[in-house]
Amino acid sequence: MNKNTTIREAMTPFPHTIGDDQKLSTAQEMMRKYSVRHLPVQHGGQLVGILTERDVNLALALDKQYEQTLTIEDVCTLEPYVVNPAVNLSEVTNRMAADKIGCALVAEHGKLIGIYTTIDACKNLAQVLE
Repeated sequence: MNKNTTIREAMTPFPHTIGDDQKLSTAQEMMRKYSVRHLPVQHGGQLVGILTERDVNLALALDKQYEQTLTIEDVCTLEPYVVNPAVNLSEVTNRMAADKIGCALVAEHGKLIGIYTTIDACKNLAQVLE
């Protein structure tokens, strides 16, 4: 890692995604199965939002009875933080820290190609400190 590192070099490629019409219970299963806390949300192959573990927990805290009927569209955050893969890593991490954003989605030509989370940032920091 250096000051010229791009987000492409630090991101996790090909993240698991979920359709906006899927049930919240499906997202919970995916998050457990793949040990992830963020699922990019797509509609017709287009990125439309992000679903976080926090979104799921908040929705279920409000009313657990809707677990089987709520869809991802009901719960996800629309207009997520999306960056081009050529953007400098320091720009992304500064924005994530300033705005308390848990992840950045990386897209090229309108297609999702990666995700950069706070866990990725911690891994990068550990590499620098070693």
